[in-house]
Amino acid sequence: MKKLSLTLIAGAFVLALAAPSAVSAQQSASILAQATVQTPLTVTGVSNLNFGNVFPGVHRTVLLTVAAAGHSQIAGVLNAEVDVSFSSLPATLISGVNNMAITYTGGWNPAANPGAATAFVPSAGLVERLDAATGQMHVYLGGTLTVPANQAAGLYQATITLDAAYTGN
Repeated sequence: MKKLSLTLIAGAFVLALAAPSAVSAQQSASILAQATVQTPLTVTGVSNLNFGNVFPGVHRTVLLTVAAAGHSQIAGVLNAEVDVSFSSLPATLISGVNNMAITYTGGWNPAANPGAATAFVPSAGLVERLDAATGQMHVYLGGTLTVPANQAAGLYQATITLDAAYTGN
């Protein structure tokens, strides 16, 4: 009887080893993690915002559509969304201790065409897409310079800095 029990136990053990387990039915798959680094943006100052010669008591306005308007060009990946802002948009032009107030108008266009520019408020910036065919955006600045009647003579200047960054969209 002991021999028969041992034979049954051994037989059951062999059958247990031969039976398919739940692990053998497992399936698996692999995926890749990847990224494509795109072309960095370039920002180029094309022309300065130039109020030219001004006279005490006579305010000067520069429209976006004239050659004296400020113009910057942004270039990057076709149709990419960019955030455009000004890290320096001074409220005054300065000559030594003297200054004159300036207010700005802005326009942008995917082509170098200020006459077809879409208006925006420079201090608020804008988020728009680069041109789908050229990967460009043109930003124009105009403004009004307030010249008091007792303004001292001199060369008045200030630096305007435009910043652009991809949004990832």
